[in-house]
Amino acid sequence: MAKKISSRQIALSAQPESVTLIDVARVAGVAPMTVSRALNRPELVRSDTQKKVLDAVRATGYVPNMLAGGLASSKSRLVAILLPTIANSIFADTVQALVDKLTEAGYQTLLGLTAYSTAREEALVEAILGRRPDGIVLAGTSHTKATVERLTKARIPVVEIWDLTSKPIDTVIGFSHEEVGKKVAQHLLGKGYRKFGIVSIDDPRGLRRAKSLIAELRRHGIADADFRTLPAPATLQAGRAGAALLFDEAKPDIIVCSSDTLAQGVLAEAASRKIAVPRDVAVMGFGDLSTAAHVYPALSTVRVEGATIGMKTAQTLLARFGAADSDMDVAAQTRIDTGFSIIDRESA
Repeated sequence: MAKKISSRQIALSAQPESVTLIDVARVAGVAPMTVSRALNRPELVRSDTQKKVLDAVRATGYVPNMLAGGLASSKSRLVAILLPTIANSIFADTVQALVDKLTEAGYQTLLGLTAYSTAREEALVEAILGRRPDGIVLAGTSHTKATVERLTKARIPVVEIWDLTSKPIDTVIGFSHEEVGKKVAQHLLGKGYRKFGIVSIDDPRGLRRAKSLIAELRRHGIADADFRTLPAPATLQAGRAGAALLFDEAKPDIIVCSSDTLAQGVLAEAASRKIAVPRDVAVMGFGDLSTAAHVYPALSTVRVEGATIGMKTAQTLLARFGAADSDMDVAAQTRIDTGFSIIDRESA
């Protein structure tokens, strides 16, 4: 049974600056070392003891000095994750799986947004390294020279995700955007489409998929694909704007989009013009968002194994951190291809 916390003990919370780990231990009725373990290595502490410690932390208002703990152990138990945007949910499965696994192992995460800017990423990396993270996760493999040099010298695990490269900073986990573009072109050509419109935001990965698709179309004798680029981030409004340009000028028989969010905007614009999908124009997305199967018509798309990327990223980091139950086979790999699949639904 958890120890009852007295009003006198709770009064300590009025002065959080004076509360120490020893105060928490006294309130919880455990040793200071047990409090430290419960906060930093919860998997090593019994659940009833963990509850007593957390109750005492809440009652006292204790705030762990993570920097001091990191200096003492050379570990901050902090992992930074840099993403281009959270304006849509394309990274949601990856981040959820990654954060869940790291949290379970007693690590905290810090999220930074680069807005698709390598200069902004460079500034974030510099600021985050000052907090002594145990590891950094970067979305993509395009970085400034200064970022690469800084991370190389930092000598901490770095995982680049949602992309593949033959020369990662440390480890890369993802899929080939060029291969996505190529396979989508082949798939749609096989279904008989010949007049292509392409809508992408100015995200370097989306642009690489689009350029690969266009190159594959050219190899098959189609040189007039109409390619429209819009400012990031991907939104329904951007999808509608791109579709409007294509409907007014190019009149394609299929529109390929760099994300499901753009594709859903294309569906909305088509509906507003009473253009039937897929009879008058087909639509193809990317990402297989949770909404893709439930819009009308259901969206054909490319499924990326986002949760797998997140889980393997967490496993790689934990193995590099020396976690007792980590998968050393994963840690030994510097390039992990999680692949992708093309999902046929009613829109194409």
